[in-house]
Amino acid sequence: MSEEVEALVIGAGPAGLMAAQALAAAGRRVLIAEAKPSPGRKLLMAGKSGLNLTKDEPDETFLAAYTEAAPWLAPMLATFGPAAVADWARDLGQEVFTGSSGRVFPRAMKASPLLRAWLARLAAAGVELRTRWRWTGWQDGDAVFETPDGRRPIAARATVLAPGGASWARLGSDGTWAPLLERAGVGCDPFTPANVGLHVVWTAHMERHFGAPVKAVALLADGRWHRGEFVVSRRGLEGSGIYAISRPAREGREVLLDLLPDWSAERIGERLAVPRGKASLGNHLRRALRLDPVKIALLREFGGPLPQGEGLVARLKALPLRHDGPFPLDGAISVAGGVRRDAVDERLMLRALPGVFCAGEMLSWEAPTGGYLLTACLATGQWAGRGAAGYLASLPAGE
Repeated sequence: MSEEVEALVIGAGPAGLMAAQALAAAGRRVLIAEAKPSPGRKLLMAGKSGLNLTKDEPDETFLAAYTEAAPWLAPMLATFGPAAVADWARDLGQEVFTGSSGRVFPRAMKASPLLRAWLARLAAAGVELRTRWRWTGWQDGDAVFETPDGRRPIAARATVLAPGGASWARLGSDGTWAPLLERAGVGCDPFTPANVGLHVVWTAHMERHFGAPVKAVALLADGRWHRGEFVVSRRGLEGSGIYAISRPAREGREVLLDLLPDWSAERIGERLAVPRGKASLGNHLRRALRLDPVKIALLREFGGPLPQGEGLVARLKALPLRHDGPFPLDGAISVAGGVRRDAVDERLMLRALPGVFCAGEMLSWEAPTGGYLLTACLATGQWAGRGAAGYLASLPAGE
């Protein structure tokens, strides 16, 4: 026999929990089904680096980070944008602060206190959470789950899907839902890694620099400079500076690295023109320009054989970043692709499956790190939850 529920949310990440919150606020009885043993695993992982909740910047600047998805997400972000995210965290007892770059963090600098308070708030509102419940599709209109107690069908009057994208499978975002939706006639864009490191097949001399951070640099892609840091690893290049340019890089567009973004070409030329005597070129670069060993190694790796004079200055200011493509999906922080915009209506309800809504990273949008990802997951979760609540209100009694 199928268990009947009023509102079902599949996935207990930020989008799913926010959808459940919106449904509960509308007076609906909510069941959350989560495949993993505990909720919010990706959120907790993000919290290990401080939990960047959102970003405090002008609305038009914030929205532009979502590129072609900005018009689609605009009404959702207008309803639950950066200011609302900060207020939501405070309402859960987590004071926030804004860093020098505009990024907003909880003062606790971790996710666990916020998640505990959120789950307690939801439980007090009557929301039920079941873990180790893996959704495997539909049968005769029921959502079917594999659970510790065997196969369980759920007959829900409204459902919000929020199972995540297709990155970090061990945390729950494995993308296994995509074939289920495609078989039901839902249009999906293929998954592509986003905010991801870049493979580099290094020459032998780079091995000594594995693990070295590369600081105070800028990367140019699509005519825009990005200040940031990254790390040289055995696999290639990774870190926030690389994530910022991972989309143009994966799409094959040129990326240039400025090893001395705070130095003008003229100043570099003057310092290099000082006679170096018997010093090697590496020592000359270190002494004249204060380049550290890893920057010199990258200059040789990507810019060799090194020219002299103005040619060397040009390499220092615009070093072509050679790479062999992005890390695979499971090595990405987020993904592009997922449920297409034309597959859902203005409430985020699937056109092919009335009563089923989508939220979070399963939708086909992407954004850089820096608070944009989490904000959009929360915003789409609230939007889908409210849409589901409105749908339930529109149903005839007993349907």
